[in-house]
Amino acid sequence: MTFETSAEHSMISSTATEIATEFGPKYWREREENGEFAEDFWNELGEAGFHGLLVPEEYGGAGMGMAELGVAMETLCSEGCGMAGTWYLVLTAGMATVGLNEHGTDEQRERYLTDIAVGDRNFSIGITEPEAGTNTLNVATRAEKDGDEYVLNGQKAWITFSDRADDMILVTRTTPRESADHGTDGITLFVVDMDSSGIDVSPIEKHAMNYSKSCEVFLNDVRVPEENVLGERDDGWWALVSMLNPERIGFAAAATGIGKLAAHTAIDYANDREVFGEPIGTHQAVSFPVAKPYARMEAAAQMRRKAERLYDQDKPCGYESNVAKATAVEAGIETVKQSMQAFGGWGYATEYDVERWWREINLTRLAPVTQQMAYNHISQEIGFPKSY
Repeated sequence: MTFETSAEHSMISSTATEIATEFGPKYWREREENGEFAEDFWNELGEAGFHGLLVPEEYGGAGMGMAELGVAMETLCSEGCGMAGTWYLVLTAGMATVGLNEHGTDEQRERYLTDIAVGDRNFSIGITEPEAGTNTLNVATRAEKDGDEYVLNGQKAWITFSDRADDMILVTRTTPRESADHGTDGITLFVVDMDSSGIDVSPIEKHAMNYSKSCEVFLNDVRVPEENVLGERDDGWWALVSMLNPERIGFAAAATGIGKLAAHTAIDYANDREVFGEPIGTHQAVSFPVAKPYARMEAAAQMRRKAERLYDQDKPCGYESNVAKATAVEAGIETVKQSMQAFGGWGYATEYDVERWWREINLTRLAPVTQQMAYNHISQEIGFPKSY
């Protein structure tokens, strides 16, 4: 592993900084307050080629890897976009691209990846269900074969972008869990056109990131052609797993990115704000609480880069991805908390944005996997007995 910055990474970072400067904190504050999707930001990401970073060159993408996508996401977050820097990329440019490229047919790759590469197609990922939660093996959404089609019935929850996505990668059961030899058997993934008859999408009122909707999705006798199966019937679990590590890596980038954004905003304030004749930043009671978790963020970012490197080499990276996500989230949350404290009462004011970043970063405790489940995985990897 090298610590030198490559020319490609410098270019990506520079481009992301330019975009984040154009779409800075004030822009996102307005989008949040108005509940508006940032269509112009989405289009700018497409024009910059960020949607296609993981798309192979033969389908019009850059043919790069998670390391490059990680640079883009962390930089967008840290230079002014906050959570939006990851939020607008992780589902389509990350998870959907990986699933389609690694498990799709030639026809599926040609149909979907070419549009993703230029930002013309958006995906949502239909995993979570009200009764299954983190236990994805208990999904109840059913897919039953009917001629050359499948009929889908079920309910999903907290499905981001499903109100505006063109397609969804949907996790279903084609064999009930009680009838499967193993819990991981019987799961099948589908690419579902969101304009299909029988789909109803209902946004959920939430705490933050109202520039993007997270929704309940109801599927009532939705008919999907059998060629829309992604991967193999009844063997979709392993295709799904291949999509989860990029999501964890993405949220690790988000946590350190938002943490750095809040910290540097607080540092600027602490250099300007004077009390008792000197800047408040001269007091260690202000600087140390920010500096300590900032140092932990730097270490977490190195673990994320290790996970990215392993992923890009097609090596196992589940342990590293969970360690990166868990540590980046804890360090990032503490950094934002202490940065808000550095503002005193003004940290509670919307005009300084840090209270919004506090609301945004707290999602990373809960998604894409809870901290508890990340530590369950880590515990098992270091030798403790399996707890679930």
